[in-house]
Amino acid sequence: MANIVRDLADSSSYWAAVWTICPLPDVHAICDAPIGCFNLVATAVPDYTDAIPHIENITPSVITEAEVGEGTAAAVKRTYENLRDEGYLEGKRLIVISTAESEMIGSDLADLVGQLGEGSTFFHSESLSDDEWLGRDRVLQWLWETYGAEPAAALQVEPGLVNIIGPTYGCFNSPSDLLEVKRLIEGAGGRVNLVFPFESRLAEIADLARGQVNVLLYKEFGHRLAPSLGQPWLHAPIGMRSTTHFIRQLGEWLGTSDQAAAFIRQEKASTLQAVWDLWKGPQGDWFPTTSIGLAGSRTYVEGLADYLGEELGMPIAFTAPRPRQPGDLDNIGVRSLLHAGAPSFVFGSINEKIYLSEAGARQTHYIPAAFPGPIVRRATGTPFMGYRGTVYVIQEIINRLYESLYTFLPLDSGYSQGGASTQPGNLPWTDEAKATLDEAVAKLPFLAQISASRELQMRVESEARARGEVEVSADLAAEILASRNGG
Repeated sequence: MANIVRDLADSSSYWAAVWTICPLPDVHAICDAPIGCFNLVATAVPDYTDAIPHIENITPSVITEAEVGEGTAAAVKRTYENLRDEGYLEGKRLIVISTAESEMIGSDLADLVGQLGEGSTFFHSESLSDDEWLGRDRVLQWLWETYGAEPAAALQVEPGLVNIIGPTYGCFNSPSDLLEVKRLIEGAGGRVNLVFPFESRLAEIADLARGQVNVLLYKEFGHRLAPSLGQPWLHAPIGMRSTTHFIRQLGEWLGTSDQAAAFIRQEKASTLQAVWDLWKGPQGDWFPTTSIGLAGSRTYVEGLADYLGEELGMPIAFTAPRPRQPGDLDNIGVRSLLHAGAPSFVFGSINEKIYLSEAGARQTHYIPAAFPGPIVRRATGTPFMGYRGTVYVIQEIINRLYESLYTFLPLDSGYSQGGASTQPGNLPWTDEAKATLDEAVAKLPFLAQISASRELQMRVESEARARGEVEVSADLAAEILASRNGG
């Protein structure tokens, strides 16, 4: 039986190419695309991911029915000439990017692009076969080989300089996590060289060769480029242990181990004090019963699973890392798990939020931790990475646990929602009905079970009285409890 693809979490390598190339301000890109495919990647979606109303340095060739039959070369050439004549290419290099649509009609423009303007290049995105993660990986390497490797041969490594590879557009929470990783590098005794591509220019790519160490901000891409640079590299950290190892390793490679050790001691006495205080306080008693579901890019899923699960002892209900590998949960599997019984918290994308709504899981707290989904994260105070990330994440969890206490407080008004009762006290329940209630309550997050149990009991008894019942039967309890998800 064929696998059903539901609610894609990843975009294509064409999107990856646009979102990796366009942060470089001395580039103008032509996407060989219909107007709609241009609008999505350059206008509509970046407004939800990066809060950017329009990516300015990209123009579509505008594939129409005519280009489908005759090819796109004339449209691309016309677009180039218009950009040139209007001055948009002054001081910039032109990169033409293929799309799934142009690839389907066989428009390989490598020869044409070489005839346009000096230094113009063509990137075949392989959008028909590659996802956004592989696409980012390929285009970073292509940019280095095309624009950086040759001039880099004349450059020397400068001790203390550290490159950060990533983010691009469309990377969740990148402003905060990038700032925190910069802080860690400086704390360990390093100096940030290039943030590629997000804070770089095309003309500066060769300067990657000056870096003594390279940091990959994400596990999803950069693994072709990092070895090509010929220097040691490591991933940005999530969690306390991972961050400590990151700082120590940087100190060892940079020859600044004493400064790195001093920075760790300082952070334990300052930044990490908040985590220690919450661990020692009454909030720490909630950790063993606060279950967590994780869906998103592998960087965040694996990092949060290690921090929340291994370090803080919270039960990890499920993990669904992206891009998927054999054995990883797909979206259908995640949806089924959430419908069967949602954990206390779900870190994920808009897909998981929709699944929680479908399941009526209002006892579960959703925390944005991945794209797709509309979320503004331009402020730099919401890191998941580094020591500051450990504080932010646990602070978010504790504050939402406080909300749970208020959300499920049993209120006197709850007794009168179905009208005043003519019978004093509670209705009797059969043993089977009690078991049905217990089973429903057991599926709820632990912290909400006591107050939610009372709420469910009140709802069932109110409906039973409305029907003239003198006791609650198992069938009646099952019917009413089953209907609550849809109500």
